[in-house]
Parts: sequence; structure tokens; C-alpha cells
Amino acid sequence: MMSDWFSLCTAGFLLCLFTFSYVVYSGYFTKVSLRTGPPPIKRITFAYKFTTATYWKCGPLYWEASKLGPKLQLIGVFYNDPSKVPGKLCCFAVGSILSEEDSQIDMELLRKYEAADFKIFSFPGAVHAVTTSFPNRTHLSWFFKMTKVYPCLEKYIKERRLWAYPFMEIYKDGQIQFMAPLDRQMDFYVPEFRLAYRRLPEREESDSSSDVSGAESNSEDSSESGVLLSDSRETSLAASSVRVQARVDSRGRSDRESSDTPDREEEENEHQRGDSKHLEVPTQPWTGAAGGEE
Repeated sequence: MMSDWFSLCTAGFLLCLFTFSYVVYSGYFTKVSLRTGPPPIKRITFAYKFTTATYWKCGPLYWEASKLGPKLQLIGVFYNDPSKVPGKLCCFAVGSILSEEDSQIDMELLRKYEAADFKIFSFPGAVHAVTTSFPNRTHLSWFFKMTKVYPCLEKYIKERRLWAYPFMEIYKDGQIQFMAPLDRQMDFYVPEFRLAYRRLPEREESDSSSDVSGAESNSEDSSESGVLLSDSRETSLAASSVRVQARVDSRGRSDRESSDTPDREEEENEHQRGDSKHLEVPTQPWTGAAGGEE
């Protein structure tokens, strides 16, 4: 009886010890150290699949990419802030790095990825980025990275008011390297994402032509998506500039036709102020922070 109780206690102790060791090995007690500096990767060409779903569902894409190229580094690019965008509408690209800087691409591997419906794209080398790393040792490490690393990244970026996006993961040498570029951010958007959001300024343009206040509302809706697309912003600004110039020309002709119309000039000045207000397109980084590095 006593020996059975002792055996049970020993088994329980060993089980607890194994569980604790597994949790420690998986990185639970790893300190997340963040810094701003050179990114962990330079210019790369990679194969990827783009999808829209909750970020917790990126695992199968990682597995598919690693099966095609077991020796290649994996990469994930996450574009939306899940605190502002419903999980099922979040966009991300996951795949494998085919080459870095001037290294040659294995054409046989490239054809394998293309046959599996992966797309090929290149990212430039950012000069500065917010970076950190986390162990990639067990399946539990993937869970810990979500609960430990990303909250620290968001806090670090907000406290320093950095303009850092999108968030990227690179699986390299038993580590998950995290980076959020601080420059050339728009070059890290894959074509599928850019095409999807390029329609937004067209919709805003058609709405704003009838009502300035409606344009402001649309701009706010755009910022709520948690993304920032400079092409869209430039398109909206250019179109707005055309309308402003057209009103200026119209006012010039009116002034020449009748110079004694102060009430009309005052009304047109109100239009001008409305137009300049429309030109102030609100923008927002991935985390919602504004401005640059302090």
C-alpha cells in the first residue's frame, strides 16, 4: 500500500517536472528584448500564398511551405491589426524564402512552389526596423509567441511613437525573428493585398464628390482597417487637388466677370476651407501609433 502511494507520488512529480521543463524549453520564461536597428533579413525573393482569415489559421500554410522546401527559411507577413479588423478579415502572406540578397534561386524548387499555386515576390532590404526574436523549439513555442511577443511589440512601438508596419516573422536557425520595418513599408505589401485595398480611394472619391463630410467619414472608415497604403493616399490627394484647382479656376473667372460680389467670395472661401479639410487624409500605422520616432 505504501509502495503504491510512493510510486504514484513519484510518477506525479516526474510528470510535473517534465511539464515544467517542456514549458521552459518552449520559451515561456524567455525575456522578450526589443530593439531598433538593422533587420534580420536583407533583400529577399520568396514564394507565398496570400489569404484572408484569422491569424491563428496560418499554421497550415507554414506546414505546406515547409513540406515543399524543408531546408528553406519560412516567412509570414501580417498586414492588419486584429484589434481593429475582425479576425476573419485579417490578411497575411505565408511562404518560404527562395533567395536572400545575391544568392541564386533554385529553379527546381521555384517550379515546385509555382506548381503548388504559390506566388513569387521580392522584398527590398529595409534600413531600420523594430526587431526581436523568440525560440522556435516546440509546438508550444508558437502559442507563446502570440501571447508574449506581439503584446511587447505593440507596447514598444506605441510608447516610442514609431511608424512600424507590417509585422513579419522569419523562421531561422531555431529562432523566430520578428521585424516591423521603419522605412520602405509600402514595398512589403504583396500585390494581392494592394489590389484589394486600391478600390478604397475610388469609392471614397465617388462619395466625396457630392459631400465633403461624407469624404471625411470614409477616410475614418479606411483608417479603421488598420492598414496604410500610400498609393491609395496619393490617388485620393491627387484627385482632391484636381477638384481644388478646378474651383480656383472657376473663382478666377467669376472675379473677372463681377468684381463686386463679396457674399459669393465668402461662400467660395468656405468651399476652399472644406477642400483643404478634405485633403487632410487621416492615416494610421498597424498599431494605431502616430508620428515618428522620438
